[in-house]
Amino acid sequence: MNYRIAVVPGDGIGHEIVPLGMRILQRIASAHGFSLETESFGWGAGYYAQHGTFIPEERVDQLADFDAIYFGAVGLPDVDDTLPFKLFTNLVRTRFQQYVNLRPVRLFEGIESPLRHKSQKDIDFVIVRENNEGEFVQSGRQMYPDEPEGLAIDTNIFTRKGIERVAHYAFKLAQSRRGHLTNVTKSNTMIHTLSYWDRVIAEVSEGYPDVTYRKMYVDAASANFVLHPEYFDVILTTNMIGDILSDLGGAIMGSLGLGGSGNINPSGDFPSMFEPIHGSAPDIAGKNMANPIGQIWSGVLMLDHLGEKAAAQDLLAITDRVTARGLRTADLGGSASTSDIEELFLAEIEQTR
Repeated sequence: MNYRIAVVPGDGIGHEIVPLGMRILQRIASAHGFSLETESFGWGAGYYAQHGTFIPEERVDQLADFDAIYFGAVGLPDVDDTLPFKLFTNLVRTRFQQYVNLRPVRLFEGIESPLRHKSQKDIDFVIVRENNEGEFVQSGRQMYPDEPEGLAIDTNIFTRKGIERVAHYAFKLAQSRRGHLTNVTKSNTMIHTLSYWDRVIAEVSEGYPDVTYRKMYVDAASANFVLHPEYFDVILTTNMIGDILSDLGGAIMGSLGLGGSGNINPSGDFPSMFEPIHGSAPDIAGKNMANPIGQIWSGVLMLDHLGEKAAAQDLLAITDRVTARGLRTADLGGSASTSDIEELFLAEIEQTR
C-alpha cells in the first residue's frame, strides 16, 4: 500500500522536526510493508513575508489529492500573530471539514510528570476538541478602535450538526477506551451557547448507554488536570476550551514538546492534518535542540488514521523505549540534540525489523 502525504514544515523548528519525523515514519512504514510518498510545500509565515499569503488560494484544494497532511507549525516574530490561524491553520481545518481536533495526553516511559506521585496509569486521556465552530469562528469586527466609544465583538457559533458530529466521534472513541466521557463546558455563565452545547451532547449520550457520561465546568476540570488527572478518559469540549486544556495536558506530561495532535476528517472525504501542539519556536530554530517527539507522535496518529494500526502501535512503543533511555532535550532539562533523539528512534526501529 502506498499513501500520498503532503508535507508542510511551516516555520521555525518545523524545518528540522518535520523532515526528521518523515524519515522515521518512512522507516517504520518500510518495516511494516507499506510506503509513504511525500511532496513538500514551503507555505507558512516565511512564505507570507515573501508573497503576501500563507498558502496560495489556488493551491489549497490541491491538498485534497493527498491521503494526509503532515504539518509542523506556522509563525514568525516579524509576522502579525493574528494571521497564521486565520490564513493557514483554520483555513485548512474548515476547508477539509477537519471538525475533530484529537489531542492525546499520556506520560511516556521514564519521564516524570511535574505532578508528584502521578504515574503512567494516572495520566492517560484524550481531548476531543470541536475544531470548526465555537469560539474560533472569527465572526466579529472592531468599530472605531481608536475612539473612546470603540468596541470589539466576537460571536461564538454552535450548530446542532456541529455538536452532534463531534459528540458521536467522542462517544465512539470512549467505547474503544475505558468507557468514560467528560463534557467540559462553561454553561453556567455562557448560558445560551454552551447550555445548547450541553443539551445536544446529553441527547447524543443517550445512544451510548455503555459510556459513563458526566459534565464538568472548565474551572473544575483545570484543577482536576493537576490534582486528579486519573479522573479523565475522553474529554469532549469546545474549540477554545480544548485549545487551552490541551496545553495544560502537555504541561502535565512534562513538556509541550511531547504533545501530538490530529485535525481529523472522520468521514475520509478529505485529508486529515497532523501537527504537534507546540509552536514554531523560532528562538531555537536551526540550533539542533528542538524536541521532535510531539512531531513523531503526530505521525503515530497519522498512521493510525490511515489504518496502519500495527505500525502506529509499534512506533508509540518505540517512543516509550526511547524516552526510557533517559536522553532528554533542553525542554525536558537535558542536553541531547534533536539528532540524538532521531538516532535513538532509528536504532530502535532497526531492532524491531
